[in-house]
Amino acid sequence: MTVSLQDWLSFGWVRAHKTSQQEIADLLAVVDRDLEACQTTGLVADWRFNIAYNAALQLATAALAASGYQAERSNHHFRVIQSLEFTVGADAKTVRKFDLFRKKRNITDYERAETVSDLEAEEMRSLALSLRSSVRAWITKNCPEYAP
Repeated sequence: MTVSLQDWLSFGWVRAHKTSQQEIADLLAVVDRDLEACQTTGLVADWRFNIAYNAALQLATAALAASGYQAERSNHHFRVIQSLEFTVGADAKTVRKFDLFRKKRNITDYERAETVSDLEAEEMRSLALSLRSSVRAWITKNCPEYAP
């Protein structure tokens, strides 16, 4: 059985949402800010990772909004990340890696400090940069009314 965002709506995992060019532009501005900020010299790897994670999450949120949906509060980050399969057509490997980073972020945010390596922070940044290209291109092609 193939599942879609319309199915997610009926499951109560997302709700219908009418976005605007301004909302998408604002989300992409957060992305650009965070992608720059995660390169701040002297910032610990945990924070660089978290900032890059937020950039990637805002990209997924923008794609979901452009598709006409918002994730519900329950399992919000998980749903936003998983939605990339339906919005920009992200492959399973990318979604799985992003979800692993979500779990890593939860640990570093809520349980233990200094659990992220410099390499992981850079991998998160690379994932966000890749998503930035994919999401912007997807919006321009599929939802030009929202393109910045």
